[in-house]
Amino acid sequence: CGEQNQAMPAKQRLLARPPGLKGGKIRIPVDSQGVVTVRLTLTDAAVPSWTDRATAFAASLAAANERTIPTTDPATFRVAFLDHCAKKSGGELALLRLLSGFRSVTPTVILAEEGEFVGMLRAAGVPVEVLPLDVKTAELRRDAVTPRRLPTGAIVGTLRYTRRLRRRLRALDPDIIHTNSLKALIYGSLASIGLRGKLIWHVRDRIADDYLPHPVVVAVRAAARFVPDAIIANSASTLETIGHGGRTRHVAPSPVVFDAIPRTFRPRSHPSHPFTVGMVGRLASWKGQDVFLRAFAVAFPTGPEVAVIAGSAMFGEHSFETELMTLATNLGIASRVKFLGFVDDVAALLPKFHVLVHASIIPEPFGQVVVEGMAAGLAVIAANAGGPAEVVTDGVDGVLVPPGDVEALAAALRALQGDPAYRRRLGAGGRVTAASFTPERIAAQVEALYRRVAVPTGPPRPSLGRMER
Repeated sequence: CGEQNQAMPAKQRLLARPPGLKGGKIRIPVDSQGVVTVRLTLTDAAVPSWTDRATAFAASLAAANERTIPTTDPATFRVAFLDHCAKKSGGELALLRLLSGFRSVTPTVILAEEGEFVGMLRAAGVPVEVLPLDVKTAELRRDAVTPRRLPTGAIVGTLRYTRRLRRRLRALDPDIIHTNSLKALIYGSLASIGLRGKLIWHVRDRIADDYLPHPVVVAVRAAARFVPDAIIANSASTLETIGHGGRTRHVAPSPVVFDAIPRTFRPRSHPSHPFTVGMVGRLASWKGQDVFLRAFAVAFPTGPEVAVIAGSAMFGEHSFETELMTLATNLGIASRVKFLGFVDDVAALLPKFHVLVHASIIPEPFGQVVVEGMAAGLAVIAANAGGPAEVVTDGVDGVLVPPGDVEALAAALRALQGDPAYRRRLGAGGRVTAASFTPERIAAQVEALYRRVAVPTGPPRPSLGRMER
C-alpha cells in the first residue's frame, strides 16, 4: 500500500495504512483451518491519489480468483505409519492417498521391505524409511498359521524386528503410531509397548475365519479389546469382524480420487467399440474373476462383447492366473477375453469400459475399485456384501448382486448392455457418491480421531491460506 512499504513483509504491507487515507483498513482474520480472508473497506479518502491507488488495489483483489498469504497451522501430529509391504497393493495406495489429504500431520512412513511404493512415497514428498524384515517372516502367508503348526522361525524373526523397530520409534518419538497392514498391526503393537505414542490400528482386512486362519482371528480379536488406543476400519463391515467392546472405534473408508478422469466422460457405445465389461484388481480366487468369466459366458455366449481382466497375482497366488486362462478357453470365450496383467494407470483404462464388475465371493473389506469406477462415471456391478454393499445403492449409483451368483451377474450384464440410458443414470449417480471419498474428506476424519486420543507436539506446518474478497 505504498512505495515506501515495498521492503516490508507481505502481511505487514497489507496492514499498513497509506498516509492520508482516513478510515481505510484491511482486516485479516484467520479461522481455525488457517484460512486468511482479506476485506478492504474504504470509508473516507482525503487524498485523491491514495484513493485511486486503494481502489485499484481493491479491484485487483476482486479480480483474483485465488491469492495466497503464507500462514502457519497449529502444532501438527507427528505420526509414524507402519506397513510391512512396499508393493503397489490396495492398502498401500489408500495410504498414499490419505497422506495427500492431511492438513495437521507430519508423517514418517516405515516400511519392512524395499519396493516401488518407496519411490512413490518419495516422489510425493513423504519421508520414508525402510527397516527390512527378514524374508521368511515377510513372505509368511496367512494360511501357514494353524493350531497344529505355528511358524516358529517367523515368530522369532518378528520379535527381532520388533526390537529394532522399537529403537527407531523411540528416536522418532511420534504422537501417533499408525499401523496400516495386518502384519504391521502385530509387530507395531509389540514395538509400541512403553512408548509415549498412541497406537492406532488401521484395519483393512476382514478379521474372520473366511479370510484368516482361526488362531489369527482369535488373537487379533482378543488384542483389539485392550492393545490399541483406537481402531480405524475401512468399512462398517470390517469393523464388525473385529468384535465388540474395548477401545475407540471409527470407520474411515479408503480415499479415492481420479483427477485425470474428465467430468464430461461417458462410456461410449459405438460399432467400432464393442460393449466392454471389465474387472480391475489383484488376481485371487476370493476376488471372483472366475465368477466373472462364467457370467460373461452365460450373458454373451457369442457376439462381439469383450471381457477385460486387469491385474496380476500376488502373495503366492500365481497359479490362479493360469487357471483363469484355462477357464476362458474351456468356456469358449478366450478370443473375447483380454488379460492385461498389472495396469499402472487405472484412470486411463476405465474409459475403455462400459461396465465395471466387482465379483468377490467373500465380503470385500472396502472395495476401492468400486468407488474408482463410480468416480469415472461407469455403471458398476458389485457383490452385495462387505464394503461395496455400504457404498452402492442398488439401482441408484450401481447394481448389487449376490456374491458368487453367476446367473444374477449374467442377468445384470445383459440388462446394462441393452440399456445405455440406464448405464448413464447409474454413472451419474456414482459420481455423486464417489465425491464423498476424496483424500481431504477421509483425512479430516482420521485427524479428528487423532485429536480424540493424542495431543499434537510436532512443529507447525507452513501452509497457504486463501485470500478472498
